Amino acid sequence: MCSSDLTVEWPNDDDIFHNVFSISEAKEFDLGLYKHPESKRVTFDRPGRVDILCSIHTQMSAVILVLDTPYFAASKKDGSLDLGNVPAGNYKLRIFHERATGAALLGAERRLTITADALQLPLISLSESGYVEAPHKNKFGHDYGPDPDDHGVYPAARK
Repeated sequence: MCSSDLTVEWPNDDDIFHNVFSISEAKEFDLGLYKHPESKRVTFDRPGRVDILCSIHTQMSAVILVLDTPYFAASKKDGSLDLGNVPAGNYKLRIFHERATGAALLGAERRLTITADALQLPLISLSESGYVEAPHKNKFGHDYGPDPDDHGVYPAARK
């Protein structure tokens, strides 16, 4: 996504509450508790990785990459991608996968020289083998309590 003030909407189509939040450096926000038919919006105005979580449902997560370039693509199911009309020049190709380690992503980077001819890249493989799942913390950076009604709120914050 290009970082020209991109706005993302989070509708809640459930009859239960959600609390979408991020404590990422590129965009920190907390949408608070809301349920159907409410919808909330967040504008992303700085490049970077934004990890999105729900303080009620630890299994819900997403990653948004806000990029400072118009040249990006998501790979298709077969792994291919099309970057469109990239002008001639020298570029650095970076790849992202949320389960890849920083070292794996760095190792997948390629320097490219784009000319008027069609560019065919060699196969670039990215391993998830170094992936270690990080526990989902609540929006205060603490573990969730055993109380299913705590909605991910740290007990001191409920008082």
